[in-house]
Amino acid sequence: MMKLQGVTSRESIISLDWRMCSVAKLSLSLLLIAVTVIGAGCGSSEKTTVVSVEERFQRAKMLFDDEDYLEAINEFNVITLQFQGTDFADDAQFYLGECRFMRGEFLLAAFEYSGLKRNMPASPLVPEAQYKLGVSYYNLSPEFMLDQQHTTKSIDELQTFVEYYPAHELAPDAEAKIKELTTRLAKKEYESAIMYSKLGFYKSAIVYYDAVIEKYHDTDYAPLAHLGKVEAFVARNKYEEAESAINKFLKLFPNSVLRSRADELKSAIDQELQGKEQLTGKESGDNTGSSKNSKVSSSIRER
Repeated sequence: MMKLQGVTSRESIISLDWRMCSVAKLSLSLLLIAVTVIGAGCGSSEKTTVVSVEERFQRAKMLFDDEDYLEAINEFNVITLQFQGTDFADDAQFYLGECRFMRGEFLLAAFEYSGLKRNMPASPLVPEAQYKLGVSYYNLSPEFMLDQQHTTKSIDELQTFVEYYPAHELAPDAEAKIKELTTRLAKKEYESAIMYSKLGFYKSAIVYYDAVIEKYHDTDYAPLAHLGKVEAFVARNKYEEAESAINKFLKLFPNSVLRSRADELKSAIDQELQGKEQLTGKESGDNTGSSKNSKVSSSIRER
């Protein structure tokens, strides 16, 4: 009985040793698999990093040319982050703006173009980035009756481009856009003046006419604003001011298409001033000083 127990114990020990050995083998197998997987991953990662910046840029540019702008953005972003000191960094930054521009994301495009100017000011792409920065805001400029914040920003950026790069091939286009946007701002001010005139608020109208005259004197709305100001003075019976304003118009715009309208206004103003002089002279020569004439003269002086 004791012998049987000994045999049983030895069998148990052998069975235990076999199970332990199996576990060890399984653990080793799992370890080998893990090492293989990790090694494969490291090998893959190492393979990715050997792609040159030039190859990556060419891939990104190909995506851009194929109009796959979102994928191109990912590739260009990798270049700007991992290869900042290379000759391709400024190109990648510029094309980030181009991708956003082509997608109609003009605020994001402006941000990317500004990034090139700010971070790589020596890049030969800066002039074009400056131009496209202005054009991005140009594309955001709304109709004249709406808020013109983007219009003003576009004018500022395009003027900077023209001032720094007057001989650039894109300078004429920038100047044309500046003129268009400036005219839009002038129209907004002029239409505000017209609105106040129609409502009978002539003082407010004159303020807006003056804004057009002072800020947008080189637009087609400047002569219109001059005549509008004259008419506002006439509506307020301010004939001396009206005379000064109409004479200024005739001096500045002698050959204007509005000349006939100006001549009519001047004739009407002259008649009113002559009538006023006659009335004043009659009152001053009237020894009796009639109460009626005194009241008319007083009324004119008050105006």
